[in-house]
Order: sequence, then C-alpha cells, then structure tokens
Amino acid sequence: MCGIFGYTGKRDDAGSVVIDGLKNLEYRGYDSWGVACREEKGILVAKDIGKISAVESREFGHTCCLALAHTRWATHGGVTPANAHPHLSRDRTIAVAHNGIIENHEALRKELMQKGYVFLSQTDSEVIPHCIEEEMCAGYPFAEAVRRACLRFHGRYAILAMHEPTGMLVGARTGSPLIVGVGDDGYYVASDIPAFLEHTRTVQYIDDGETVETDGASIVFRDIATGQERQKREVRITWTVEQAQKGEFPHFMLKEIMDQKESIARAVNQDEDAIRRVAEAIRSAKGTFLVGCGTAHKACMAAEYFFSVVSEHHVNVCSAGEFKLYHHFLAPESLLIVVSQSGETADVLEAMNIAKSKGSKVLAIVNVEGSSISRAADYTLLINAGPERAVASTKGLTGQMSVLLLIAYALKHALHEGKTLLLETGALINDMLNPRYVDRISAIASRIKSHEDLYIIGKSWHYPMALESAIKIQEVSYVHAEGFAGGELKHGPIALIEQGTPCIALVGNDEVTADIINNATELKARGALVIGIAPERHAIFDEWLKTPDAAAAQPIVSIIPMQILAYELAVQRGKDPDMPRNLAKSVTVK
Repeated sequence: MCGIFGYTGKRDDAGSVVIDGLKNLEYRGYDSWGVACREEKGILVAKDIGKISAVESREFGHTCCLALAHTRWATHGGVTPANAHPHLSRDRTIAVAHNGIIENHEALRKELMQKGYVFLSQTDSEVIPHCIEEEMCAGYPFAEAVRRACLRFHGRYAILAMHEPTGMLVGARTGSPLIVGVGDDGYYVASDIPAFLEHTRTVQYIDDGETVETDGASIVFRDIATGQERQKREVRITWTVEQAQKGEFPHFMLKEIMDQKESIARAVNQDEDAIRRVAEAIRSAKGTFLVGCGTAHKACMAAEYFFSVVSEHHVNVCSAGEFKLYHHFLAPESLLIVVSQSGETADVLEAMNIAKSKGSKVLAIVNVEGSSISRAADYTLLINAGPERAVASTKGLTGQMSVLLLIAYALKHALHEGKTLLLETGALINDMLNPRYVDRISAIASRIKSHEDLYIIGKSWHYPMALESAIKIQEVSYVHAEGFAGGELKHGPIALIEQGTPCIALVGNDEVTADIINNATELKARGALVIGIAPERHAIFDEWLKTPDAAAAQPIVSIIPMQILAYELAVQRGKDPDMPRNLAKSVTVK
C-alpha cells in the first residue's frame, strides 16, 4: 500500500532522486512521507505528515550517493511524524522503509523491549531495524543480518534498508512488490516502475522470498530461506515517461478516462492463438472460477454475463477475499482466472496459492508485466492499458472487460467477431469522448452535487456496472452511492427514494431493456430524478446521456460516462479525484 524508493550509485543527489521518484508513486500512499540520506555525519532523516508532492526535493541529499524514501498509507498507528518512515535502529546506522504488515510485530516488540530496545512509534515497521541491528550485534554483516531478520517476520511485506557505515542498500520481499531499475549511474529499487522510469527502463524483478543487495556498483540477489545466490535477467519496459505523466490534463483520472479512446484497441491486440488456448482451457476445465477485488471483481461479474450470453458457458465468480471458502470445489482439473490491475493484490495472490495447493491451473489478466501475480500464474494475458496512476481504476476496468469478452467470443468459436465488435466499440468511444459530451456530464454533476445519496440500477451485465459506478462515486466524490439490480428495488431499496433523489439507470438495447425501464418508472413514481445512460432516450428520463449501441460490449461503453460523472462530482465538490482519502492504488495487505 505504501511507496518505497531507494537509490545508490554514482549520483551525488540521491535524496532529490528518491523524493522526486516517490512523487510518481504517491498513489500508493499519501498520509505521510519520509527520507533518509547517507551524509558525512551519519544518516539524515526528514519526515512529516501530508503529501510528498508538496515537498521541495532540492532541500535533500545534495551531497549523498545513497538514500531511501517512503510514502505511507497508514495501517498500524495513526498519521503522525513519529509513525512516518523511515525508521532507525537504536544506533542510528540503519534506516528502513517498509510496505505490508509484520503480523508478529507485537511478540517481536515485546522481546526487543525486554532486551532494552526503545520504540518511538506505534508501527509494526519499527521492529525491522531493531531486528537487523540485533543480528549485526551477533556478528553478521549487514546484508546477511537483513536476511536473517526476515526469517523472523511473519506476513506479507517489502523492506528496503540502508546501512550508513558500509553504504549498502538491501531489499527483501514476500508478497509486496519491489523492483530493481538498472541504470548506467547505479541501481534504483522501488515498489513500482514509475519511480525510476525517467532514469532507466531496464529492470530486474525481485521474486517472492528473495533479497537484493547492492553497493551501487554491483548487485546480488539471494533466497531469503537459504541465502543462496539467484541469477536474474534484465527486462526492458515498454512504458514511456509521457504515459506516466498527466500532460495537459488537470488530473490523472481524467487523462486515464480519455486514454480509453486507444486503450480498448490495445487490450484487443492479443495473440489469437493464445486467446484460443485460454478458451480451450476453459472449455475443458471442470469448473472455472473468476476472481478479483473491488473494480476487478466487477469486471469478473460482467464476464459471468459475457460467458452466459455470448458463449452459453457457465463460470463461477467470487471476490478474492472470499475465495478461501471455495477450496472444497477445486481440483487439478479446475481453472482459476484472476483479474488485477496492479498485479500485486494480496487477496488475489492468496486465492492463487489456494488454487495451486489443489493443483489447479491459474490464468492471470493483469496490466503490469512482471508483477507478482503475472509471475506466479501459469499463464498471463496483459490488458496493455499503460500506466494507471489515479487510485480509482478506469481504463484498467475496460481493458479487463475487453479481454474477458474476447475470451467469451473465442469460447463460441467466433474470435474474429469479438475482435471486430471491440474494435468498433473503441471507435465509438473515441467519438463519444469529446468536449461537448464531457460538458454535458459536468452540467448533470452540477445539478446533483449537493445530494449526499445517489442510486444506480442495472440488469444483466449492467448490474455489475451499477455496482462499479457506485464504487467510483464513493471513491472520489465521497457521495453515498449504491448500485442495485433493477429487480431488487421493490425488495427494500425503494424505501430510500424521496422527492428529488438522483437515480441513474444503465440501459442497453437488449432483452432486459423493458424490464429496466419499468424499474426506472418505479423510481420516478416515488419522486426520483431519473438520469438515463442509454443508446435511446426514454420518456421516463429527466436527464439523458447518450451512449453508442454496442451489443455485448454495452457495459464497456456504459461505464465510461459514469467514470466521468464520478470525476466531475469529485472536482465540483472540491475533492482530489487522484488521491481519495483512506485509499491506495495497490492493495498489498489483506
């Protein structure tokens, strides 16, 4: 959930490098920030609450070649300067930044306090430098002390530690991401690629259960359990610096919504033989499960309808956090399809481990090549959306749904039909996303922005899009929004409707159109302000946002105006749509 970035090498502005790099990772955490620089007089630490984007990088590390920095998303302990990272060892020679949770930190803290160690924070993270120092006091060199300390930790984490006397930078990971950028001027170690993208596009991936140690001139990877050295290959990243920047847009969220003019086509650009192999694996599997969290879970829910309507094939859908209870149904012949934008979602990784323990095969649909999920899966399909930095996923979702719909058509033996539909849909989206359309949505947002309650209804594949629309509005505008299946209204939710309550109906041209219009009519009869998102204007709509008629791709089209509406509500209510409170982009803790 947090952002970590360290550098060691030939540069003498390491402090500025890591501060500037972490500004590109602020979507991972923005409660507080901190930096540690190796100076002549020892480790210089600066940290505070608030966003790192407000920090002037030139204030730090003018004469240092080794530094690490951190942006925090609080899990243990409140948002205070004392709880901000980095944390120091008792002798102040070791600085540590940490992402994840040390689950046995209470027992370790009690043990260390009995030995005279003093704790200055409420975090689980502070046990890490003290455990490393204890191992060094037992005679182990720094890198080995870090490895041995990791053997004492339970949970999923990424750790980056620096040692002032030796100038070493050592990282370790189990479950949370950590990646090495290989530059001509040294080594960059971060929790995500955008931190160092302006310096290098060559990476080495640290696998689960590994450490990395570097003095800036050389680098070594080791197995945490055994200490044995591991060999790594270098991988070239295709992302560009421009893709990871806002450009002319005021927020990343709006930029990424507009990116969907092209990102749908990139998602469809898949190896046809690979898609057919996936379809055959689903066809022959004895039970296929679709698993994701949050927005990715809604993509899975939509795909359940894709497989039913398009290919007449049954799949099971489950939230990744609930998948543990499904292990009774798994067998070696089962197939698990996991969906994740970041490729680092903790609950998804746990679901994969459960499936693998039963001998089941795992297919991953992700956006980040080389992510933990992509490397742990038996097979991976990339959605090719490019960097997504706003916390609220937009183009990631439509990319996921596009790939899943493509698979559904391949299962029907109609892959080319599916590709044609999706490419045509991409062209329709390009026409839809024009300034006049955005202005129309902005006007509707202005009309409803003062309301604290909002409801969205849908049927068939629009039901999960109603749920997803509510997530988007909740995330960025803090309006209480709820999504419902249209037919569920009369079973309770309609009691919430009052005169003027904004209600949005997601409508297509399909077999359930009459049903959802009837549901909207029920809302209208109770005084609701009915906003229709549909290819055609129906008499019941007080406001109408036209969408293209896109057949089975309709949910991909319909969610886009809802993304823009969520964005406009956030901006008009004075909220930051890129960095909503209490949320982080990559959920690497359970």
